[in-house]
Parts: sequence; structure tokens; C-alpha cells
Amino acid sequence: MNTETENKSLGGSIWKLSAGDERTAEAIVQQFQLPFVVARILASRHVSPSEVNGYLNPKLQTLLPNPSVLKDMEKGAERIAEAVIHKQKIGIIGDYDVDGATSSAVMKLFLSSVGVVPEVHIPERDEGYGPSIAAVDKFKALGVELVITTDCGTTAFEPLNYAAGQGLDVVVVDHHEAEARLPGVYAVINPKRLDEDNGIEYLPYLAAVGVVFLTIVAVNRALREKKFYSGRSEPNLMQWLDLVALGTVCDVVPLKGLNRAYVRQGLKIMAQRGNPGLKALIDKSGINEAPSAFHLGYVLGPRINACGRVGESAMGNRLLCTTDPQQAEQLAVKLNEFNEQRKEIEAYVLLQAMEMLEGSPQQYPIAFVAGHDGHQGVIGIVAGKLKERYNLPSFVMSVEADEVKGSARSIPEVDLGALIIAAKEKGILTKGGGHTMAAGFSLEEDKIEEFRNFAGEYVNARIGGEEIVPVIELDGVLDAAGATVELAEQLEQLEPFGAGNPEPKLMLSGVRAVRASLVGSGHVRCFLTSDNGGNIKAMAFRSADTEVGKALLNGKGDKFDVVGVLRRDNWQGRNSVQFIIDDIRKSR
Repeated sequence: MNTETENKSLGGSIWKLSAGDERTAEAIVQQFQLPFVVARILASRHVSPSEVNGYLNPKLQTLLPNPSVLKDMEKGAERIAEAVIHKQKIGIIGDYDVDGATSSAVMKLFLSSVGVVPEVHIPERDEGYGPSIAAVDKFKALGVELVITTDCGTTAFEPLNYAAGQGLDVVVVDHHEAEARLPGVYAVINPKRLDEDNGIEYLPYLAAVGVVFLTIVAVNRALREKKFYSGRSEPNLMQWLDLVALGTVCDVVPLKGLNRAYVRQGLKIMAQRGNPGLKALIDKSGINEAPSAFHLGYVLGPRINACGRVGESAMGNRLLCTTDPQQAEQLAVKLNEFNEQRKEIEAYVLLQAMEMLEGSPQQYPIAFVAGHDGHQGVIGIVAGKLKERYNLPSFVMSVEADEVKGSARSIPEVDLGALIIAAKEKGILTKGGGHTMAAGFSLEEDKIEEFRNFAGEYVNARIGGEEIVPVIELDGVLDAAGATVELAEQLEQLEPFGAGNPEPKLMLSGVRAVRASLVGSGHVRCFLTSDNGGNIKAMAFRSADTEVGKALLNGKGDKFDVVGVLRRDNWQGRNSVQFIIDDIRKSR
């Protein structure tokens, strides 16, 4: 029998202790008086003793590079500055996700602060991702002379070449995967350009909103050099870091280098509640504490995304740009309503997709579904849930009257961005782009089977026909007695958590689940106790009908090893800890 199969947990995973240099961990303990488990986490994330201070206290002043290291940055910033000085009409084309909403909002708020209020176009889902000829024509009719694309444009050859032919200057500010060729426009600012050679390893990790922030730093500098601010105040660029943090977390880019500083500083700005739209959304979402990266990714982000999925795409941008508290409240209420609609549609589409997949044998190691009733606004979320359920690259398509629109999510072994570009170059897809783990695309209906075969062969060549067993990397092992408030506070120093810096996974060894009960919508609550007298409150969310939940409810004194995350519990003024359970196995 396969050894890995024998060692599977009740959740179907293999547990492995993350690789970490024990000597480095010991050096960090001695130098910084941190608990060994925290030092080991730093070492396993390749943080050397000399980098610990910068990691625990990331600062923009040390991590923000000279924006001019990016190709076309000086050229693009100069063009935007000239448009500001000469009061030229500027148009912004954004994307309909959170990164797009925040990117276009940061650019609009900056331009507005220096006296040029731009036109903003956020395409609806049926218009398609990124720039379009219709959007260019709209801007041309409005007298726009400069177009700035944010979070899109790098591979929008036809519409942007059309814009250039119409006499419009275009500055692309993006972060998506690039091809060898670029649109024939005024400037393309993108750290993923294939000809970038700046040597700064964390720049390709930036979300589009992070690239936009670098761009407004460069434009602000150009305006200063041109004496634009003589007799007027410069805008405080730091005030928009709350939006930079939101877009960075929600686009699931690695929280390394500059991204850590963006999010750490942005959360401080957000806590000041200076943006009326964010303030209203925080209040309507029921957040009653200083927002964390968790709140950005799982509470605020989905609400802003919802308007682009089932509502009006531009509403997220409007919320983030408004200065009217009453309008902010009305928009926040609408986003909450759209989010509830999104949940209902998502549940229906997910069920349909699972029935398709499980109702017939699958030729390739992918989850691949296409249907006429797959609402295009939720196909990305459904693709993510299929990926989690089957641990396979997942492709979900909505067959529309004019074309098929799809979204995909991947596993670490398969680079989706490269797959989509390859399929587009072969003429299978009409449009497409994305990252290693997520992508969007379009194709003709008669190309669906060809794309299934192409994607299936592509994935098969990389992972073969063997079962892929999910692996949970453990950051440390504790007795329940060691899961203290003090340890939870020291783990918080590693925030912000997210892609590239996941919340530490800890294993509590040899514990018993006592007083287990069902709460809420299928959650299991219990206390985990150890022979050393440890006792900690724990929760396994949405687990009642899983093997994990059943074991907790029916353990009857059995000893388990439990994996999850340790968090402080401040509910109603408490100062205690709780353990959020991800997986369990019988103790060995």
C-alpha cells in the first residue's frame, strides 16, 4: 500500500514539518529572545538573523524602491505629469475585482487631489476583462487625451493599438503575466515585463495597486521637479495605503518585501477610518475591531468583489472614491446585498459543477466544467472551491450567447498563467491572462473540447496520473499547555498573514476533545485537553459532516493530534486564546 495513503489524516492530507535550519532558529532565539517555535517559523521562511528586524517591522522607507527602476516608469510618469499640468482630460480603465477597484481608486484619488478629475471606466462582466474598443470610443467622444489602464492592458493588443491609432496616449500600469511583445502604446509599466532587469526580487510579487502606488510616487516627484507645487500643498500619498493594503491582500500576491510594508502600514491607515467608503463598509460588515489582513481578505474583499460579480462593476470604485458619508453608507448597504446574492448563486453553480464532474469518468487530472447556467460572476469562486475539493487544477466556464468566459484556479505544481498564454498562442483561446495560481480566459464554444484536451495534456505532463495528496506544512509542535496568550501575541508579530506568509500551522499533540457540540451552521466547538493540564477552546468550522467533525463529536476520550492556528480571543473583552482546527489524526 502507498505509504502516503497510510499516513493520511482524517481530512485526507499528509502532514510534514516545514524545513527549517535549526541553527538559524537557535541564533534568532538568542539574539531576539523569541520563543523557539516563532524563531523556527522565521528560519523556515528563510529569514536570516540580520533580516529579522526588517521582517517583523517592515518599513516603506527602506523597502520602497526608486520607481524609475521599472521600465517605462519615468516616461509614463512624465506623460501623466504633463497631462496634470496642462489640465488634459484623463481616462482610467480598471478591472472589476478588488485589485482593479483599488488600483483605479488610488489613481483617481491622486489625480483628483492635483486638480484633474479623471473619467473612470470599469467594464461589466459581459463586456469582458480589460480595455475594449467600445471603452476607447467612449473616452474619445469625451475628449480624453490620455488613457491609463490599471490592473489590465499588458496583453490587450487590439483595443490599445486601436486607441493609439485614434491619437490617444496610453500608459499601462499592470502586473499580469506579459508576452514577448507589448502593445504599441506610450508606456507599459509592469514588473512582469519579460525585459525587466532591475534585480529587485520582490517587485514581480506586487499587486496592480502596488504598482499604481509606485507610479503616483513617480508622478508626484515629476510634478515637484516641474515646480507644480509652488504655491500649493503636495498630497499626502500615505493616506491611500489603506486601499493599497486592501488590493494587495485580496489579489493573493505573496506578502513578501514591499508587499509586507504596504499591508502593515496600510492597516494602520485603515484603522484611522479616513476613507468614508471603507469606514461605511467596515461598519456594515460588523467589524468591531481594528481591521486585520483576515478582515481584508475574507470580509471586505468579497463585498467589493460582489458588485463586479452580480451587481454593477463600477460600484466598488465609487465606494472607495466617494467623499460623501451618506453615499458611502448607501453603497455599502448595496454591496452587502450583492454579497448575499453572490452566495446563493455560487452555491447553485457549485452544486451543478460537482454533479457534472462526479456524474461521469474524467479523462484528465483536472476539474473541467462548462455550462449555460454558470453565472460568470461566480465562476472564479467556484473554480477555487473545486480546486480545494478535488486538489486538481480547475476550469469553470460560463457559455454565453457570444462567447465562453472562464476562470481557473491551480495547485502549486501547475503554472496557470503559462498554460493560458500557451493556449492563446495556439489560437484555442481568444483572450486570457492571469497568475501562477489563478487566471481568466475567453474562447469560442466550439473550442471547449479542444481546450479541455489541451489543458488536460498540459497538466498531465506536469503531474502525471498519480493521486495528488494535499500536504499540510506544520510550523511547529506544541502541548496544549504551551498554547498561551503570550505565544499568540508573539505569533502576531509575524503578520500580515496571507499568500507567501501563511498564518502559522501548529500541531497540538496528544490531546482529547471534550465537551464537543454543534454550533451555528455545521461548526463543531470543543475544548482540547492534554495530560499536562493544558486546556484550550477550539473550533472546527463547517466540519459537522466531515470525518474531522465526526471524530471530534464522537471521540469518546480518544487521543488526537490536531493541526490548526492559534489566535487570541478578544470577544467581549476577553484576553484568552482559541485554536482554529484544520485537520486531525489519531495520535500515534
